Amino acid sequence: MTVILDTPADEAQTAAAPQTAEPRTFPHRWLGLVAILSATLLNLLDASIVNVAAPAIRSELGGTAATLQWLSAGYTLALAIGLLTGGRLGDMFGRKKVLMVGLVGFLAASLACGAAGTIEVLLAARVVQGVFAAVMVPQCFGLIRDMFGREMGKAYALFGPAIGLATIAGPVVAGVLVDANLAGTGWRSIFLINLPLGAAAIVLSAKVLPAGAPAVKGLKLDLGGALLAAAGMCLLLVPLVEGRELGWPVWSIAMLVASVPVLGLFAWTQARRARSGRTALVELSVFKKRSYTSGIAFVVVFFGAITGFSLAVGLFLQLGLGFGPLQASLAMAAWAVGAFVGSGSSAALAPKLGRGILHVGLATMAAGLAVVWIQFGADTLPGTWALSPAFGIFGIGMGMIFVPLFGIITGDLEDHEVGSASGLLESFQQGAAALGVAGLGTVFFGQFAIGAGPAEAMHAAQLVTGLTVLLTVVAFLVAFGLPKQAKAEH
Repeated sequence: MTVILDTPADEAQTAAAPQTAEPRTFPHRWLGLVAILSATLLNLLDASIVNVAAPAIRSELGGTAATLQWLSAGYTLALAIGLLTGGRLGDMFGRKKVLMVGLVGFLAASLACGAAGTIEVLLAARVVQGVFAAVMVPQCFGLIRDMFGREMGKAYALFGPAIGLATIAGPVVAGVLVDANLAGTGWRSIFLINLPLGAAAIVLSAKVLPAGAPAVKGLKLDLGGALLAAAGMCLLLVPLVEGRELGWPVWSIAMLVASVPVLGLFAWTQARRARSGRTALVELSVFKKRSYTSGIAFVVVFFGAITGFSLAVGLFLQLGLGFGPLQASLAMAAWAVGAFVGSGSSAALAPKLGRGILHVGLATMAAGLAVVWIQFGADTLPGTWALSPAFGIFGIGMGMIFVPLFGIITGDLEDHEVGSASGLLESFQQGAAALGVAGLGTVFFGQFAIGAGPAEAMHAAQLVTGLTVLLTVVAFLVAFGLPKQAKAEH
């Protein structure tokens, strides 16, 4: 998950406006970057932090295998849907103000997660978390542009590697916190830790971020379009998560079928609003360019694969091999370190290699996955550190892709199209994450029943790994449809 994708769904409105004056140097821009980074990290950590803590949550609050998937998918689904309107709110009311509202709501939802007494309350609070993350995340790119102007590259030189590390650090942080059992909070600490971090972000944001006026006056939210998008995504993902466990009842098949016309109706309404001159949630003109549609396909395959694989590995280590949260996080630590190294190296290599950096990263990922697949097929159960080398290689390849991905996908777009396209990419990214959790999670639990032995867990994990290799190969091929060079700084 790359920071460049955290852009408002409606930047096209502001990007299209000509800039007649030199951008003003903001005096507290580096402190402002810290505040923005803090808000972004809260989202990225919470998107993956439950992967390791899920078994401990289920042990205390109960739930089914599908429940473990919904702890992650519910958040990412709400985020994917909310992003379509989150950016619009920033343009309507001012980015700093909307970011602050998002932070406050996110912390309130985190407190509700930490205090949840039932699994139903926790799942509902996770959805609310995702909604408020969708409010705050899209404001970050616009605020960076406001503060740094033409020097945005300096901000992203620090921002990108940090985001690459945070994307996969969630499980590691979760393992440490759950095992530490701070003040007897156990798994609840993974949500309660947001309170001091978020409070610091709120104070810093209030003091240093620029209080800009609304970017576009007179905008109105397309609530009908937002509801259609939400309905279509729910119709698609709910049966994917619940269907297998319930034996694919008729209602689950009916929901899957119904998702197609509902999402089609959403696209039609967006096109109709655009033709009539009304504000649409999505600028559909970007789909006329093959390079961008290839980018959408790449985002769906890539992020669906890595998110679903991450969940499956976390569940395999704990439910299959009996690792504790800390032991599981240590086993995955090399993954996070590799992602950090890969993100840093791609900043230097991407300008020279262009689109080729994606192929290098994907090939590296596939090499690491191939080793993992072989290890899962062995007769000997892996120890804490046995998977570390392969996870490290996989992480390096993954990290190489995070930072340059947005610029490459938008390489053929006009400047006024970039903002809208970016927000749409972010929404697809989050939807792909939810789809990956639902799809690969369903495959894992289709081969492994909770309480079964390590042999069944190894077989299930190997199958998921093999599918992840296949998805990586698909992404490798799709990448040939992307522009050869990244979009120049905009």
